[in-house]
Amino acid sequence: MAKDVMCEVNSCKYWANGNKCNASSISIVSHHGGSQARTTEETDCKTFESKV
Repeated sequence: MAKDVMCEVNSCKYWANGNKCNASSISIVSHHGGSQARTTEETDCKTFESKV
């Protein structure tokens, strides 16, 4: 897995100083279902969990 995963969503419980993600694993999915995406906008981070 990538050593430094960057994240700017500071409302996520996995966000750490320096815009780093400290989740032990990361899940990203396509908006369309399945495994096809052509742009960043067609994907979502399923690892996100709100701090509150």
